[in-house]
Amino acid sequence: MIPIIVPLPLECETMGSPEEPLLAVYISVDATIVSALLLEMDDSSSLPGSVLRGIYSTPLTDDLICATVRLLECLAHPLDGRILGPQIVREIIYRVLCGEQGSALRLLAARHSRFGQIAKVLKRMHTEFDAELDIGTLAGEANMSVSSFHSNFKAVTAAPPLQYLKSIRLHKARLLMAQDGFNASTANSKVGYESASQFSREFKRFFGSTPADEASKMRTLLSIQ
Repeated sequence: MIPIIVPLPLECETMGSPEEPLLAVYISVDATIVSALLLEMDDSSSLPGSVLRGIYSTPLTDDLICATVRLLECLAHPLDGRILGPQIVREIIYRVLCGEQGSALRLLAARHSRFGQIAKVLKRMHTEFDAELDIGTLAGEANMSVSSFHSNFKAVTAAPPLQYLKSIRLHKARLLMAQDGFNASTANSKVGYESASQFSREFKRFFGSTPADEASKMRTLLSIQ
């Protein structure tokens, strides 16, 4: 199980085959459901003093495996999925709250915590990646000083704010070229770059190949003609 508590650019390489396919399930967590569950659980646990990371890897428990299988089985039937699906998702969230990464979900429900403030900024960065976002603006969004914002942001994402924003823009540009057929000069302006040369330089440093070569490789991997 990989709980991702805040928006993060995620890239992985996997090997699968018809005989041994890769199976994955993605579940969105609504903070209001977490809050409601905590009230019903009468949970009075204090929040961690430090800011937690934005992503974790945890082995699945038998309870979580059982709930996930039941969720997949009910989704095969529209009526079961509509009636039983939300209840099973709620059970899965409850199981995670009771597990070793429950603190991360508790912080998700605490909007005024430092974690919640960083999560708010991350959401803006992922939706307004093409806008002019400097560290002073982002720190103000989080209601923190620049130094406090920088340290708290890095604790959650393991990256400095501007480096993180750059990675979002470069990943978005790669998708625009690979999936939508944009060329490099169009893609770079769509993601907020004003200088084509700076975009090409930073893209090659980040991905290890030129925009055109990377887009061609991605189209091959995604079977996009």
